[in-house]
Amino acid sequence: MSLTVWLSLLAACAVISLTPGAGAINTMTNALTQGWRRSLWGILGQNIALIVHIVIVAAGVGLLVARSPILFSAIRYAGAAYLVYLGVRLILIRTDAPDDEGRPPGAPESAWSMLRRGFWVNMLNPKAIVFYLAFMPQFISLDQPQLPQYAIFLATSLGVDTAIMWGFFAAAARPFRSATRTPRGRKTLNSVFGALFIVVAALLVLVH
Repeated sequence: MSLTVWLSLLAACAVISLTPGAGAINTMTNALTQGWRRSLWGILGQNIALIVHIVIVAAGVGLLVARSPILFSAIRYAGAAYLVYLGVRLILIRTDAPDDEGRPPGAPESAWSMLRRGFWVNMLNPKAIVFYLAFMPQFISLDQPQLPQYAIFLATSLGVDTAIMWGFFAAAARPFRSATRTPRGRKTLNSVFGALFIVVAALLVLVH
């Protein structure tokens, strides 16, 4: 991959990562409730899902998903349902009592829980597979060794996404962290981000 092509890839990845979506909302929610440093666990989960998407496309399975309306719709509705679940859960959670896992208000969420949620937020998005199906071939030259190019594509995508999620979206939530110190503040923020999850779910279903 030439330097010119890589710089184009870098710029494209930055634009994509800066586009608000479920991953950005999940990252900001984690930063608000768990702190900027610990929000990295959720970003790691999201990036594992990105790796799976890229591997799926590189292996040719992505074409099967893109060409199967039933499979595509099944994944799409499952993703939307999961986002609605996250949104409703945030809105309904009591901020002055232990949550449904027995943690007291404001208690740290386990790293595994954050990683798992981040993974499913990104994984249950078939449009990401279709996007990579259209996006990735533009940066992979068929007359050059494939594996190094895919490795560069993967490393660049993950590096840019991590930097923007952690350095931009998670950092943007830090000024509002003080609002989580009171039950009312936590309730307000939970309602806002819960509603955003539901809006993204609706867009996932309605926007084709």
